[in-house]
This record gives sequence, C-alpha cells and structure tokens, in this order.
Amino acid sequence: QVQLVESGGGLVQAGGSLRLSCAASGLTFSSNPMGWFRQAPGKEREFAAAISWGGTRASYADSVRGRFTISRDNAKNTVYLQMNSLKPEDTAVYYCAVRRYRSGERYYTPATLGEYDYWGQGTQVTVSS
Repeated sequence: QVQLVESGGGLVQAGGSLRLSCAASGLTFSSNPMGWFRQAPGKEREFAAAISWGGTRASYADSVRGRFTISRDNAKNTVYLQMNSLKPEDTAVYYCAVRRYRSGERYYTPATLGEYDYWGQGTQVTVSS
C-alpha cells in the first residue's frame, strides 16, 4: 500500500522560506517520478514542480520557477520542496504525488494531475502579507 505523508507547512511572512517534505512508503521510490501540486481556496489543484527518478531532471510551473526547488533523497524515500521568497499568492494546501513505475521514464517529469497515481493528504502553507 502506497503512502505519502507531507510535512513542513505552516505560517510564514511574505519573503520568507519553508521546506516541505514528503515521505513515501510502499513502493520502490527510486523508480518513480514525484511531483508537488497546490490548491488555493476556491481554485483547482495546480502543478508546482516535478522531479525525475534520480533527481537529474526537474520541471516547474512558471509561477514558482526561480523561487522553489524540488529535490529528492532516494535513500530516505523523501522528496522535498524548498520554497523561498514566498508570496501571499503561494498560500495553498500543498500535495505531493507519485507516478507508478513505467519503463522508459527515467527522465520524465510529469506536470498534470492525471499522470500521477497516488497522493498525500496535503500540508497547509499560509503566507501573510
């Protein structure tokens, strides 16, 4: 049974930083693309960042590129999202997601909800102005 558990959310002032973590279990972590999505109140869930199996490739939404960094530690089965220069519009529930293993996807960084197979419960990030 695949489980994803996010942590690290909280309240921060604009311009501040947070690091989210997502611990995975129940899968061969090193063979799965991982992603972070977010959902603000009244809005649809949207892509933030994704990382390939070995962490050599990453992709970002335009809204976070240059401020957020996704990384992974396959030895710890954990993916991270370092968020710097936070803005009030970054306020959302942040979800991590994993795509099941499929051959030939070593460098793939999926950016749409439907490409992921399992989701965490989310962690709240609130940025005050």
